[in-house]
Amino acid sequence: MTEYAAPLADMHFALDEIARLPEITQLPGCEHALPDVVDAVLAEAAKLAGEVVAPLNRIGDIEKSRLENGVVRTPAGFKEAYRAYVDGGWSGLSSSPAYGGQGLPRVIDAAVNEMWMSANLAWSLCPMLSVGAGELLELLGTERQKRLYLDRLVAGAWTGTMNLTEPQAGSDLGALRTRALREGDHYRIVGQKIFITWGEHDMAANIVHLVLARLPDAPPGSKGISLFLVPKYLVNDDGSLGARNDLRCVSLEHKLGIHASPTCVMSYGDDGGAIGYLVGAENRGLEAMFVMMNAARLHVGLQGVAIGERAYQQARAYARERVQGKPVTAKDGHRLPIVHHPDVRRMLLSMRAASEAARALAYYTAGQADRARYHPDAGRRAKAQARLDLLTPVVKAWCTDLGVEIASTGIQVHGGMGFVEETGAAQHLRDARIAPIYEGTNGIQANDLVGRKLLRDQGAALGELVVEMRNALGSLNGHDADGHLAHGINALERATRAILDNAADDLGTALAGAVPYLQLLGTVAGGWLMAESAAAADRWLRTGAGDRRFLEAKIATARFYAEHRLAQAPALLPAVAGGRTVMGFDLDLL
Repeated sequence: MTEYAAPLADMHFALDEIARLPEITQLPGCEHALPDVVDAVLAEAAKLAGEVVAPLNRIGDIEKSRLENGVVRTPAGFKEAYRAYVDGGWSGLSSSPAYGGQGLPRVIDAAVNEMWMSANLAWSLCPMLSVGAGELLELLGTERQKRLYLDRLVAGAWTGTMNLTEPQAGSDLGALRTRALREGDHYRIVGQKIFITWGEHDMAANIVHLVLARLPDAPPGSKGISLFLVPKYLVNDDGSLGARNDLRCVSLEHKLGIHASPTCVMSYGDDGGAIGYLVGAENRGLEAMFVMMNAARLHVGLQGVAIGERAYQQARAYARERVQGKPVTAKDGHRLPIVHHPDVRRMLLSMRAASEAARALAYYTAGQADRARYHPDAGRRAKAQARLDLLTPVVKAWCTDLGVEIASTGIQVHGGMGFVEETGAAQHLRDARIAPIYEGTNGIQANDLVGRKLLRDQGAALGELVVEMRNALGSLNGHDADGHLAHGINALERATRAILDNAADDLGTALAGAVPYLQLLGTVAGGWLMAESAAAADRWLRTGAGDRRFLEAKIATARFYAEHRLAQAPALLPAVAGGRTVMGFDLDLL
C-alpha cells in the first residue's frame, strides 16, 4: 500500500473557488479563519494524516479490532494516533468556542475530515461520530448534559455513537423495540442494537451513546420514538466517572471491510436497565436524531471522496512504476511503465476527474452549511439551508457510489496484482463498499431527494439551482464549448418534470426513477462545478499567477469529465421517466 499525501493544492482550490471560502470568512463568527490560519490547519492535518494515521491503515485491516472478555481491543497504534489527534485539538475544529471548540467554518472541517478518511477510513469513523454527537447535544441537550458531556466530547476525551438499528427493524426505525422506562429524573433503557460503529473500544475513557427507544405509552411507528443519552460510565455531578452502566458489547460483526472499526452488537439492560437521559422531547427522538444523521450523511459522502482519492493515488503510483508491454506511444519500441498505455491513462483520468468532481460538490455543500449557520440575513440563511437540504442526499449517495467505482477502477489499473491483498488496492474497494449502505442506503437517499426534498416544494429549490447553473453558462470562458453542461441542465429539467408528473399520478412510479434521478443531478452538479473550476483556473492563468501545470491540469481534467461523464447525463432520462416499467413488472417473475 502506497503512502498517502493530502492533495493540498486541489483542496485549497476547491475551498476558495468552489466553496467560496473568502466569502464565508466575512460572515459573523468566521472572521478568524484567515488565510494563514487555514494554511496552517490544512498543513498540520496533512502531516498528522500522512505520517501518523495513514501508516496504520494496512495494520488495522490485518489485525482488526477484537472483543476480549467484554473489552474491544483496537489494532496496534490506534490509541496513540487518537491521542495525537486529541492533543492537537482536532476534535473541536468546528465546534463552538463556548464548549472548548475552535469555531472554524464547517467547510474547513470537511477538508480536514477528508484527510483522516483517506488516511484510514476505519480509524476516522470514531472521531466523526463524536463530532456529530457533540453537535446534537449543543443544539438539543439540557444545560446539565452540556456541562457534563459536551466539553469532553468536543475535547475528544470521550467519544460518541449513534444507536438506531435493531435486528428486526433494519432501516425501518418505526419498528424498533428498545424500551425506555421512566424512573425519576432518568430512564431505564432495555433492548439490543446492532451495527453500532465504535460502540465499544479502548481509545477513550467514556463513550456517550445516543440511543433511540420507545416509551410504554408512546404512539406506534416512528412518531413514538424518543432519544436518550446513555453513557458507558455514569458521570458524577463534578464530571468524574462513576459506576459502569448496564450496557455491553456482546459481539463484533465480521465485515467485508473497515476491519479495524468495531461494529458492535450492543445490549442494554441485562441487569435491570441502563440509565439514560432524555435528549429533546419525548416522542420526538427521530427528529432529534436527524440532526446527527444529516451531519453524518455529509461526512459519509466525504468518505466517498476520500477513498476515491486514496485509491487514485495508489493506482497512479503503481502505473508509474509497473513496466509491462510496449505502448503504441513508444516510438523506439522500448518497454515503458503502464501509465503510457492509452487505456490506463484513460482509467487514471477517470479516477482523477470523478474524485475532483466529488470533492467540489462535497465542499460546495459544506459551504452552504456555513452560510445557513452564520449568514446575518435570515433570507440568505433560509436559501442556503434549502440548498443544503437538497444536496445532502446527493453528496451522500453520488459521492459514495463514485468512491466504490474509483476503488474498483484502481484494482483494474493494477491488473492481476490488484486482486492480491498485499498491494492494498483491494482494501480500498472493501472499505469503500459500506459507504453506500450505512446512514441510510443510497436508495433511501434517492427516496429522500424525490419524496421529501423535490415534492415538498414541487421542485422550487431544484429550480433555483438550475437557474444558477444556467446563469453560469455565460461566464465559463468557453469551457462548455461542446455544450455538455447545457445539455445536462436541459436533461435535469426534463427529468424533474417527469418525476413531478409521475408523482402526481403514482408516487411509486416516481420513486422507481429516484436513483437514476439522483445520479443525474449529481453528474450535472459535478459538471457545473468542474466547469466553474476550469473557468477559475483559466482566470488564474491569464493573470500569470499560480502554478501553471496545476491550473492546466485542472482545465484538462474538467474537459475529460465533460466528455466522459457529463456527456452521458442525458442518457439517464429514460430510466428516470421509466418507473412504470419497474412497477409493472410481475414480482413472481423477478
